[in-house]
Amino acid sequence: MSEPSLTCDSLLRKATISIAGESPRLDAELLLGQVTGLSRTSFRAWPERQVTATEARRFEALVQLRAIGHPVAHLLGEQEFWSLPLKVNASTLIPRPDTECLVEAVLGLAVTDTARVLDLGTGTGAIALALANERRGWQILACDAEASAVELATDNALRLNLPVTLVLSEWFDQLPAGRFDVIVSNPPYIASDDHHLGEGDVRFEPASALISGEEGLDDIRVIVAASPTWLNAGGWLVIEHGYDQGDAVRRLFGQAGLVAVETRRDYGDRDRLTLGQWPA
Repeated sequence: MSEPSLTCDSLLRKATISIAGESPRLDAELLLGQVTGLSRTSFRAWPERQVTATEARRFEALVQLRAIGHPVAHLLGEQEFWSLPLKVNASTLIPRPDTECLVEAVLGLAVTDTARVLDLGTGTGAIALALANERRGWQILACDAEASAVELATDNALRLNLPVTLVLSEWFDQLPAGRFDVIVSNPPYIASDDHHLGEGDVRFEPASALISGEEGLDDIRVIVAASPTWLNAGGWLVIEHGYDQGDAVRRLFGQAGLVAVETRRDYGDRDRLTLGQWPA
């Protein structure tokens, strides 16, 4: 029998104090939901609901991990992106809400219903799968340099029954020959000495998906410089970058010969992505 003190409300109150941070109550509710199978709504409607001792121990173990900074997504094994439930693990970057701005930008491009699209550095497959879910006629190829990421993205594609082709490739190196109407990427763009690397959830994510040289631009330089070789006439390159990198990325686009170059902002009104077109 459950102990009287093991109610949802008592466990959540205690966990909220332990977790602290920006959204401790939300984090606690998500973790308790993972353990009990109950919804967050039920915790508010029936706060006195009892939890078994076994469930309480499992919950408290997750709370301890969250309290030292482990991302909630890793503890749940799942993160929602573009309303799609994606499996996540420590081998890839956790999809961020602001990256949905990248998806919106690509969906707004004037391309054909059978456009060929390339997602570079796909990670969980978030961008490619969101696009495939919205544009069933697009031919989408996604790649990653990490075999574990390709395996994870493939698993997500199969579970969601979305037609994305996954290949192992460091940027363009191992891609089959061909050209694309859209190349999209959320590459590493954090400078190697950025203090944020030692803070919050980022501490538990792979450095290879975050760091890109002293200025955070090494991988973006590679992608932009090579893109004309892989774009069809009139094709588009769309890249996510840091909030303070808009000027530098626009210069790189211009140097590569791209036109109609534009930087757009994210949900927090910060520079977040730049797009440009290979001349027709």
